[in-house]
Amino acid sequence: MNILITILSFLFVLALVIIAHELGHFGSAKAFGIKVDEFGIGFPPRLFSIKRGETIYSLNAIPLGGFTKMAGEEDPNIERSLASQKPWKRLLVLSAGSIMNFVLPFILISIALMIPHNTAYSDVVVVEISPDSPAENAGFQPGDAITLVNGHEINSIIDVNRYIQLNLGKEITLTYLREGTELESSLVPRWKPPKDEGSVGFLLKAENYEVVKESLPFWKAIPKGITETFETLVLFKNSLLGLATGAVSAGGITGPLGIAQLTGEVARAGVSPLLEFAAFLSINLGIINLLPLPALDGGRIVFVLLEWVRRGKKISPQKEGMVHLIGFALLMALMLIVTFQDIIRIFSGGSVIP
Repeated sequence: MNILITILSFLFVLALVIIAHELGHFGSAKAFGIKVDEFGIGFPPRLFSIKRGETIYSLNAIPLGGFTKMAGEEDPNIERSLASQKPWKRLLVLSAGSIMNFVLPFILISIALMIPHNTAYSDVVVVEISPDSPAENAGFQPGDAITLVNGHEINSIIDVNRYIQLNLGKEITLTYLREGTELESSLVPRWKPPKDEGSVGFLLKAENYEVVKESLPFWKAIPKGITETFETLVLFKNSLLGLATGAVSAGGITGPLGIAQLTGEVARAGVSPLLEFAAFLSINLGIINLLPLPALDGGRIVFVLLEWVRRGKKISPQKEGMVHLIGFALLMALMLIVTFQDIIRIFSGGSVIP
């Protein structure tokens, strides 16, 4: 039963994220009159297809992605091709998939907040402080109970950690109670703290812990969904910067099997957590696809920008196509390596969640 839940929830989440992404490309291409040869869910071999107008709509055997095959993606000589469009149109079509991946989370998170779900509430108390850490320098002491971060109410340790990670390298103000007296202290969370210390340098515990089932009305869920979507974007941006600077270890990177395993674990917690997880994956896909790497949307965007810098002088379709082909092969090789690591972890009984 657990395996079935994992498979079904993984396919559901993947379908949501991929269809949203490809609909962005498809809709914008159609709006600009670009010929779309095929709209595919999954990668070949093809399982089923139907042709409507000039476009083939296909369902394919490998459920790890999708594609919108447009005429002449690199060749401007093909009639109604992508490459023959003005640069601003190509930039919009190429980025439309990621734009949809940024819109989808707002919808999913808002729905998740309206569905009855368990929410943890507790007092958040400091129990230990690392020497010469931002927490110690700010005057925190064991027993302090944190109530606000930058004016935001704190309901659990998760809230404290979230606001800290949102503000790495920036000064934040924490309000806390010490023996019944309300105090405030400001500090700057570190990008790269010493091992086992955390960005601020204090250890927290939850007191008076309780779980409450609640749901928000739509007039509260929608603005909170927007806020959480933007916060998740910032958290993901900070994670990428952390990887680039070495502040975050790359050891937690996982592939399709790892994502499937994690999806199953989240699904068993309920529909609301699953929708929030799908929102996170959607943002993940949107940002990664904009990275300037060959074969990704961001890599194709680079070629459009190069054309603009070169005042309309295009790089030959053969050269651009070869770059994307090599990039795709390297990405597939990386996926195989990561998938192999996932297999080892799964058979050893490990989890994606630390």
